[in-house]
Amino acid sequence: MFKLTTEARHLGLRLDRYLAIEIKEYSRVFLQNLIRDGFVKINNEVCTLPRMALKDALEISVEIPETKKFELRAEQIALDVLYEDNDIIVINKHAGIVVHPGAGNADGTIVNALLGRDAGFAEKFEETDEARPGIVHRLDKDTSGCLLIAKTPQVLFHMSKAFSARKVKKTYAALVYGWPQTCHEEIITYMGRHPANRKKMAVVTRNGKEAITEYELAIKGKIDTIAVSLLHVKILTGRTHQIRVHLAHKKLPVIGDEVYGGKQKIEASRQMLHSWKIKFPHPVTGVEMSFESPLPEDFKALLERIRD
Repeated sequence: MFKLTTEARHLGLRLDRYLAIEIKEYSRVFLQNLIRDGFVKINNEVCTLPRMALKDALEISVEIPETKKFELRAEQIALDVLYEDNDIIVINKHAGIVVHPGAGNADGTIVNALLGRDAGFAEKFEETDEARPGIVHRLDKDTSGCLLIAKTPQVLFHMSKAFSARKVKKTYAALVYGWPQTCHEEIITYMGRHPANRKKMAVVTRNGKEAITEYELAIKGKIDTIAVSLLHVKILTGRTHQIRVHLAHKKLPVIGDEVYGGKQKIEASRQMLHSWKIKFPHPVTGVEMSFESPLPEDFKALLERIRD
């Protein structure tokens, strides 16, 4: 735990910059992630905004969570590749597989599969986050669909910038409980760690990050006697669990989502959320690229049960 107090000379300095100056043991990127994950408090209140401008005489505490280094292992795991060239790979991620190693998931991930395809893949990323080589964005374990992967650190940097600039357009298919009040809605809130359960995210009123989600109603009907809808969802920001949290916030929880959807009324093999389409400018050529992942069988099986 680090405890710091700002002075007049720090007035207006960004929080992440200040921490990088004062805590030289860790990189600025690492400290930014700590801020976003809720491990930094200002005057005993969690702050998740790296860009926050500081004032004089602020009491700042920084908790450094225990971390575990993962030895990345190559595994022969088949990947459903939608597209590949010298710079990027777009895969159709199946539900049930984790994107990168982490606590409780040291192997059996997309990263392990990438190493199995190319033994030198990790070496290209030695000076970056070695636990996540090539991973531009993530999908939850039980979310299926399009996943974009960078094959070099230069492309990873470029695509990360493209995501930040909102040049990457993603559309999800979501099967949800309930019928929306309107056929189209833009949801704008702030999101942060759940105040009572730090493993969950929540809509918050203070110290959160802006989250913007749009949805369009594609189908509404009933499965047996239960009202359900198929939504086409676009996210303009990339917050953890954003779609699941926002839809639950609107009383439209994703079917099969036991974390945010509560007790399930319809039996589902997993949360019915699918990364359906992705569109982005190619990181080298600039050509507009567009890919679509077909709906998985478990998703289609529920969809076919919907009646007017």
